[in-house]
Amino acid sequence: MSYIVAHETAAPFRRVGGSSDSASAIGLRAQQPGSVKAFTGLRLIDGTDRAAIANATVVVRDGRIVAAGSGVAVPTGAQSIALAGKTVIPGLINAHGHVNVPDRDLKTYAAYGVTTVFSLGGTDEASWMGLRDAQATPSLARARMFLAGPVLAPNTPAEARDQVAKNQALKVDVIKIRVDDNLATTPKMKPDIYRAVIDEAHKRGMRVAVHVFYLEDAKGALDAGADFIAHSVRDQAVSPAFVSLLKSRGVCLCPTLMREVSTFVYESTPDFFSDPFFLKHADMQQVNTLKQPAQQEAMRKSPAAQRYKVALDVASRNLKTLVDSGVMIAMGTDTGGLLGAEGARLDGEGRHDAAAGSRRGHPRCGALHEARSGPRDARARQVGRLRRPRRRSARRYREHEKDQRRVYRGKSGGQIADWIIE
Repeated sequence: MSYIVAHETAAPFRRVGGSSDSASAIGLRAQQPGSVKAFTGLRLIDGTDRAAIANATVVVRDGRIVAAGSGVAVPTGAQSIALAGKTVIPGLINAHGHVNVPDRDLKTYAAYGVTTVFSLGGTDEASWMGLRDAQATPSLARARMFLAGPVLAPNTPAEARDQVAKNQALKVDVIKIRVDDNLATTPKMKPDIYRAVIDEAHKRGMRVAVHVFYLEDAKGALDAGADFIAHSVRDQAVSPAFVSLLKSRGVCLCPTLMREVSTFVYESTPDFFSDPFFLKHADMQQVNTLKQPAQQEAMRKSPAAQRYKVALDVASRNLKTLVDSGVMIAMGTDTGGLLGAEGARLDGEGRHDAAAGSRRGHPRCGALHEARSGPRDARARQVGRLRRPRRRSARRYREHEKDQRRVYRGKSGGQIADWIIE
């Protein structure tokens, strides 16, 4: 069973999520300003590739981690919560998710340990900016979200620039476009149009996330200046030139392998439909619908589902190539919180990342590392891996490694306390 440590601060981009009926979660609820808590005797995974730290202590003050590691003293007057036998990891970052019904979906994300989600597009997101801006509270009982707003679909370069301006006026966190023909069933955005989107976004100081399927489109988007590749290349093996371009520009790619799995896994009843962890938060009406023989038969006969099975294998091989080449990878599920699928896709994404790697030499710890690190985005700099932050300004931090003692201390409040206990 997993719990989310409910400690946050009132500084920007904070969250905590989750609740539990377990007695061990009593000390993990939202921390009140001015309080200090020490979680002791735990096994700590700090979000880097370092080995886990046994018998560690995590000290949280005002929703921020101020010390963590072995040999950390419990401050005088702090509330002490014993977590012997528990493992603590940083909250997971979903670099490519979707939010459809904020109250429901963000609580579902949190229940499965996702404490930050980048929702990459939806027509209703324009009305949720207030919810995003209200996240700066220690008692937030859901995942935090950052929003792309409406996915841009211009037909001309002039429309492209106009739509970028409109999304900027909505105060979105990122611009999202799709360069894909949905297996040759819809028109694909032309290069001159996506170049205009990216150019205009950059002129306005905004980043662009690009949905792709084909290698040539991914290369074209990168050449145009795309900042985030939101899916795997799924039509052929990635080329050395593509790998080199990702690395030279420092662009992150989000594989979303479970997006492919979701297109065909319900052609029979999947194993996770009997997993208590999945069922605890699942929409049972949808589960029962997906168990129906007619529904499963339709998926078995779907040409798209069979095509995406092949695409998954291509994407898995490409992930191995990218990881071996040192390309930055971020975990993403492409879910929307519905059905309880976040738990299934999160578990599956980690398993597929690890399995794709273990078959081909990818470190098994890599999938968890990807999910804790997230993309390099200013809005997620204060969450994820636990390192020693120093205050750069009132709202910006830079990370700094501590010494070999593996004790991390924050000069100005520390890292956000956004952790999972299992």
